[in-house]
Parts: sequence; structure tokens; C-alpha cells
Amino acid sequence: MRRCILLLLLLAFAPLSQSTLNAQTATPVVVDRQADPGHAAYTLPPEKMKLAVGLFRTRTLLHFAGAGWGILQLVLLLAFAVPARLRDLALRATQSRWGQGFLFTLLLLLLLTVLDLPLGIYGHHLGLAYGLSVQGWASWFADLAKGFGIEWGSTGLAVMLLFWVIRKSPRHWWFWFWIPAMLAVIFGVFISPVLIDPLFDHFELLSAHDPTLVARLEQVVARGPLHIPPDRMFLMRASAKYTGLNAYVTGIGPSKRVVVWDTSIAKGTPEEIQFIFGHEMGHYVLNHIYLGLLFAGALVLAGFWVGFHIVQWLLRTYGARWQLESQNDWAALVVFMLVLSALTFVTEPIANGFSRWEEHAADVYGQEAMHGILADPQAVGVRSFQVLGENSLEDPRRHPFVEWWSYSHPAIWERSAFAASYNPWAPGQKPKYFTH
Repeated sequence: MRRCILLLLLLAFAPLSQSTLNAQTATPVVVDRQADPGHAAYTLPPEKMKLAVGLFRTRTLLHFAGAGWGILQLVLLLAFAVPARLRDLALRATQSRWGQGFLFTLLLLLLLTVLDLPLGIYGHHLGLAYGLSVQGWASWFADLAKGFGIEWGSTGLAVMLLFWVIRKSPRHWWFWFWIPAMLAVIFGVFISPVLIDPLFDHFELLSAHDPTLVARLEQVVARGPLHIPPDRMFLMRASAKYTGLNAYVTGIGPSKRVVVWDTSIAKGTPEEIQFIFGHEMGHYVLNHIYLGLLFAGALVLAGFWVGFHIVQWLLRTYGARWQLESQNDWAALVVFMLVLSALTFVTEPIANGFSRWEEHAADVYGQEAMHGILADPQAVGVRSFQVLGENSLEDPRRHPFVEWWSYSHPAIWERSAFAASYNPWAPGQKPKYFTH
């Protein structure tokens, strides 16, 4: 879990940045693995099933342990007055308020990065051990360093803005800070594919690598109102780090683009890539990114209001023990982060439930978009989820609580069974998003 006001905000609602609940989502389907004898739902062979079960258990443990450790470490830092000591160090180092803010942020982020490092290292080790990652440790640490630099810069600016707003409006800063925070989220979605993503992965025009696939993707684009010319379609050299498959649409306005991983081209058929792309295109055609921002904005605003009152209570009750003078104290940032971390964790099922609902809507749109392009969209859909699941070692069994709490997408077996059974052009049925 990230340790800064702005990036915590971005990551806490990351599933919502490209997806949202659509009030017109198709009525949920009761999924039966044997619903269509002609299409087998998602399964795994015994050797991969054993790996998937072990990976699921470890990932689940890491997810909840990571969230718990993220909260606990902030509690321990406050209990031992570490933030107050970092504040004193920053105050002694410079009289410049900007210098104090950025130095305090740097020291705090360095400390939290070190505390998070063991879990991060183990997580990457897990990816290597299960064959989900091929990224070397030097590259992994280089990405960590680049991410830290971006985090420090953005967090430092957010911290300076936060404490300026606190000084100007001591009782209502939670609202006034919410406005630029959401603007920053929108700006982040806009600049990420242009300035941030290329720092971590290599992109090139898809037309230079696979013009035939570009033509196939243009077929899918032509089915809807979305306009993405070939010079906005890119190939990402994911094989340098990952073994999974992916194709997606990212950015907004002038930064909007299609990205296809080279692993998808290597392991998936053109039809399967079209199917995956149809789902991603659905997010944009259904305006999920904008509706998601509205939903996230409302949830964050409520969280800021609740968080403000909890912060005030914590400062009144424990401020002296933690050596914090007031909410204007640089060290009070850790109290804000603690409260936001806890609120992020307890609201995770809300955000993920919202995300799963809109992901289903995109599945509906994507499968309907394949009508007239693929001879058998149902069969291609099942094969696509099979390839995706096998490559990522997704456990095909049901885990209701874990899915409810932590899954941002419906379980892959559920999506596969839906793809097998959904045929709105059958007699007596009606498509939701298309008329032909």
C-alpha cells in the first residue's frame, strides 16, 4: 500500500480509473459450468491446478498481510514518535518551508519504502518462482527507484498543497483539498500513457510490428463510436518483464491509445486478441472512465470527511503522546496517512464490487462487439479466458469471501462460463448495446 496522500488516493481507487458501475448493466447471469455442453468452462490440468492453488493462497495472504502491515507500521512509527523526529530533523536542516516539506516527505518515504521492501521482494520472488515474471532483479530495483522518484515528487507537491489548505481553512480543509486531489487524478490518467508508462516499458507503433493485427483491431473499433487511428495503436514489449497476456485502451482525450502486449501476439490468436480488445474498448464506449471518476470522487469525498473527524479525535487523544503540536505539524501527515490507509482497507469491498459490476458490463459489450467479426464469439471468448487464466495461473475454484473483498474483476471461471452461455442473437434474445 502506497504511503502518500496523493498516490494513496490514486491507488485506493485504481480499479475505478478505467471502469465503473453502469446502471444499464445486463441482468446478472446465473452461471452454470455445464450451461453449454459445446463450450467447456475454465479449468486447469492437474499440474497447473496445484500451482494455481498454492499461488492463490500465497497471494491472498500477501494481500491481507500487506494491508495490515501498512497500517501497523504507521501505528508503530507514531507510537515511537518517529515522525516527530523526522520533523525535527527537517526543521533543523532548513528554514525554507518548501525545503522542510520535501525533506520530511523524502525521509518518511525512504523509511516506509525500507519497511515495505521485504514484502515487495518476496512478491517479485513469487512472480519469478511461478513463471509469471521474467524481470531480473536489477531491472526490478531500477523500476523501484524510478517509482520512488515519481512518488517523492508528486507526494511532495501534494503535501505542500495539503498543509497550505490546512492553514487557510482549518475546519474545512478536507473539502478544499479534495478538489485539487481529484483534478490530480484526472491529470494522472491523462499523462500516464505519455510520460509515466514509457519510463517503465518500451512502446512502439503496432503497425510497424503487425499491420494485419491493426486491421483486425480497426474492425472492432468500427463496431462502436470510438475513434482510434493506427498511430494511436502501440505494441508494448511486455515480454522483457512479464509472461501474461494483455491488451487495453488507456488515456483520455489526446492521450487515448490502444496498447497490445507482445506476449499476447506470441501466445494468443488474432481472434482472441480482438476479443480481449473488445472488452477494453467497452470501458471507453460505455464511459466507464468518466463515471468511475464520479464514483471515486464521491467515495473519496466521503472518506475525507470521515477521515477529518477521525484525525481530529486522534490528535486530541494521542497528539501529545506522539509529540504532535497540531494538524499543521509536518509529522501529522502520518496521522492522515494512517486514517486514509484504514479507510482504504475497509472500503475495498465497495470499490471492488463497483469495479466487478462494470467489468461485467464490458464483458457484455465486448462479446456483442464480436458479432459479425468472429464466426463464433462464444467459443473465442472461452478460449481467451482459458489462455488468460492458464498464463496467470488463476484458481478456477470459487472463493466467495476473497472475491467479494479483493477481486476487481469477476472470477475468471465465471467470466468464461458467461462467455460460453451469452448469445443475445439467439431466438427470443436481444443484444444490450448493439442493434445489428
